[in-house]
Amino acid sequence: MAVQREDIATKISTQGYCDTAAEDFVYSFYRALNSSRATIASFFIPAAVLPTGKTLPTIVFNGNTLPDAPALQTMYDQHMPETHYEVLSYDCQVLNPNVAVDGVAGVSGTHRKKMSILVLVSGSVKMGKPNEAKLQGFSEALVLVPNPNAFAVKGRTRNVKEWLIQSDHFRLVS
Repeated sequence: MAVQREDIATKISTQGYCDTAAEDFVYSFYRALNSSRATIASFFIPAAVLPTGKTLPTIVFNGNTLPDAPALQTMYDQHMPETHYEVLSYDCQVLNPNVAVDGVAGVSGTHRKKMSILVLVSGSVKMGKPNEAKLQGFSEALVLVPNPNAFAVKGRTRNVKEWLIQSDHFRLVS
């Protein structure tokens, strides 16, 4: 009888959860970009500085690095016309099947929620009034990590996001 390798078993046990997490996240994040801009910053991890001096989250919008999630939210609130995103496709991959989550000990029972996920999104966006705005393509790469606050809540709740953005790279494409 063949023994299944641990890396293959991890991939099998996490990929389905990865797909569901990505689908839920993509739906709620782009809905917020379209109609609930005041919540944009809440989709990101809190600002942090690594021992190397690198700051998190990493946010790059169309080639411009932003210092933090509130800066992205301010950009949407004060400097951009209304947006109408339509996601055409997304894909996800588990980056790390056992990422360290602050305040969470062990992996028992929550192992699927202790992974980091790469989500690649492509679609179109109209910036401005829907009937007047030019349709542009976009591509976005997001690295999602578990929200430590979600572990403290039993069951699903609408007020606590299970996944937060650690890295966001957005680009308009023609």
